[in-house]
Parts: sequence; C-alpha cells; structure tokens
Amino acid sequence: MTKSNEKHEQFQASLRTAERLLSRRDPQLRPVIRRHGPCALAPQTKYFELLVASIISQQLSTKVADVIFKRFTDVFPGRRFPMPEEILAVPDEILRATGMSYGKVSFIKDLAAKTANRTIVLSQIARMEDDEVTEMLTQVKGIGVWTVHMFLIFSLGRLDVLPVGDLGIRKGVQLIYELDHLPVADEIEELAERNRWRPYCSVASWYLWRGLE
Repeated sequence: MTKSNEKHEQFQASLRTAERLLSRRDPQLRPVIRRHGPCALAPQTKYFELLVASIISQQLSTKVADVIFKRFTDVFPGRRFPMPEEILAVPDEILRATGMSYGKVSFIKDLAAKTANRTIVLSQIARMEDDEVTEMLTQVKGIGVWTVHMFLIFSLGRLDVLPVGDLGIRKGVQLIYELDHLPVADEIEELAERNRWRPYCSVASWYLWRGLE
C-alpha cells in the first residue's frame, strides 16, 4: 500500500469511528447520521486553488460562485490552475470582468502576492497546527476565521473544527435540536461540550449541514 493510500485508509477509519461515537453520544444527531450515511469529508491538496475558490464564493450561492470561478480560470490559457505570479500579472479590470467585486479581486491578488513572497507557505500547511494555520492565512485580506474553518475542514481534513459562526451550522442546530431561536456561538460550543462531539466536531458539523437538506 502506498503512503497516500495508507493515509486515505486511516482518514476513512477515523470518520467511521467518529460516526459511531457521535451516534452513541448524541441521540438527536443519531437519526441524521443514519439518514445521510457515511460522512463524505475528503482532504484536498490543491491549497492555493481552494483558497481562491473560497474567496470567490464568499456571500454567493454555489451556482453563481461556480460560474465566476469558471470565468476566472478561463482568463488563463492552459489546463492547469494559474500560478500566483500569473494572477498578479493580470490587470484588475480583466479579473473584475469575470463578475468579481473589486474587493474580491484585491483579496485574490493579496493571496497571490503573499504566496509568491512566501508570507504564506502552503507547502508546509499540512504539518501546521490549526491555530498556526489560522494565524498564517488571516494575514491575507479577505480571509477571516470562517474561511479558515472551511479550509481546515474541507481541504486539510481536520476533524475537530467547529465553525460556530457559519449560518448553516446555526440553522442546523436550531432545526435538529428544536430551538426557538438561532443559536449564538456560546450556545453551540455548550451543545458540543454537552454532547461530547470532540474530537470530531468537523464530522458533527458535516451532519448539521446535511440536516438542512
């Protein structure tokens, strides 16, 4: 078995453990887990591309974000995703014509600049602790804690991230736990503690999102 396959198998085993523990510990999350089946989280390694996509998708529907992302990649010839230096060389007006706001154009260029000058070292990010990843990435304009949480969960495959500021998580908690209000961060943290989600808050979050479907 290759090292890559071994890591994949280990990650899948961790997901199965998480599903069993969460089902046993949280009776209200249990039927959601049963209904939606195995957690489909899977780490991704195209870190720069994923961060660009995250910036583009901020406050947009998935459909609109996908259209703009496609227009963005079409600006650059060839099949591979553009290098930071290539993005920096494109005039803002051309990137703006894809449908991005001026703010998002500046955010993507700031990410590209900080990656090019190695303020952001993506080759090392998989070996960093969550708080170190947060400290590094939030140096980029337009990347806040929410974006980092999504990156930790969906790119790095970190299993104990609880994005309490995410609207989908808040709505999922309200629905599944039958609250008469949209919960705030402290309430979600307390719920996670009471139901012993840790060290699998990311998996619990994935099922909270699925519970809205």
